[in-house]
Amino acid sequence: MGEQLLQIENLKVRYGGIEAVRGISFDVKQGEIVTLIGANGAGKSSTLRTISGLVKPSEGKVIFGGEDITAKDPTQIVQKGLMMVPEGRRIFPNLTVLENLKVGAYLRNDDLEKDIEAVYGYFPRLKERSWQEGGTLSGGEQQMLAVGRALMGRPRLLMMDEPSLGLAPIVVQEIFKIIRRINEAGTTVLLIEQNANMALGVADRAYVIENGKITIEGTGEELLKDEKVRAAYLGAS
Repeated sequence: MGEQLLQIENLKVRYGGIEAVRGISFDVKQGEIVTLIGANGAGKSSTLRTISGLVKPSEGKVIFGGEDITAKDPTQIVQKGLMMVPEGRRIFPNLTVLENLKVGAYLRNDDLEKDIEAVYGYFPRLKERSWQEGGTLSGGEQQMLAVGRALMGRPRLLMMDEPSLGLAPIVVQEIFKIIRRINEAGTTVLLIEQNANMALGVADRAYVIENGKITIEGTGEELLKDEKVRAAYLGAS
């Protein structure tokens, strides 16, 4: 894999008196899919929110492309090519599919046509529904739109927060196939996901977060075979 794109160094995140993230360190290399798995409330979302500038850490550093971005605001971080697909999709329900995609490119002033076509290449269903309002789409289509909107910003790193949440298994498989295709086309991906089976199946490397700390790390394949991981997250004894 390529050089380090993202480095997290001893990250701590507090909400009042509660320490949600307790000194975690990990990295994502150019071209990888890296996944963070763990139970609800383990600190996964807090980690992503801190990387994207929505939450300020109480300690530690976020280094992206060799630059310390810990104190930068979310817009500056997006400008550097770090995009997030948030949990719950958060598309604009009253805008059409096409308008939602254009919002994803709000920091760009070049021609968007090629990128819109590329998104429609990944998600033909969005092309069929380009004039429909986002709120009229199914949950799976809204997730596709949220991913497509993030891709419009031409991310160097695409972060995804629980992309399978609330979706039917067949749609989850489709979303994960597309995550792999996006990665093969050159976008690095950091994924947090409760569906550990799917996430570890696509991940080059993975970290398990428990109570705000990283407890296990390895390749996706190694973690799929790990007894503790299987017992805790894969429903296997």
